Amino acid sequence: MIERWTISAAAGGLRCALLALMAALAGATPSQAQQFSADLVRTHNGVTTAAGRLYVSGGKVRIESPDFPDGFFLIDGAEPVAYFVRPAQAVFMDARQSTVLTRLFVPVDPDNPCRQWRTMAEIAGLAEQGDWRCEAAGLETIEASETTAYRATPSTGRAFIGWIDRSRRFPLQVRTDDGAIVTIQGIRDERQPANLFELPNGARKFDPQSLIEQIKKSDVWVDAPRLAP
Repeated sequence: MIERWTISAAAGGLRCALLALMAALAGATPSQAQQFSADLVRTHNGVTTAAGRLYVSGGKVRIESPDFPDGFFLIDGAEPVAYFVRPAQAVFMDARQSTVLTRLFVPVDPDNPCRQWRTMAEIAGLAEQGDWRCEAAGLETIEASETTAYRATPSTGRAFIGWIDRSRRFPLQVRTDDGAIVTIQGIRDERQPANLFELPNGARKFDPQSLIEQIKKSDVWVDAPRLAP
């Protein structure tokens, strides 16, 4: 009886261990982008220029662009939100259509990246995008990583192509309709400091529309002249 119980207990313990291992493996399957940093490079009409620096941690992305030297962009796919942060002024604001980078270089579903791309387009305040269509357009190796190319076509708007790294769940390259290509280069897969993806202490949100409304109520505002009937 003792021996049978011992064998049964051992089998049960092995079964529990296997279940725990399966659960751990399932949990290890990346549901979001992994942690890495890289450079962004833009090529258009044969001219290549630096487009910025990218940091990724889970569903969060930080983009530093030379076009906006006084700040950086923060994207949180879980919210979802996209902000432009100016640390020196301790303010942040909705990124809106400041840069196409915040709409395209975001964590995506490698089987259907259009869902996230459409969400970010809506956050940017673009006109109603309607249904998006993602069509696989083949495989290609970029930065030593195998990617799946997708042609993304909004029902309204212009199509573009994104090359998705399945393991990182992130675009490694995007070609827009005007022929410009933005590529991630020099990828460093490593843990990213949490403070890279945080708003500065005490930062307040700046709302341009709210400021306009306040000015309208002040003596500074001058209404546009009305045409005589």
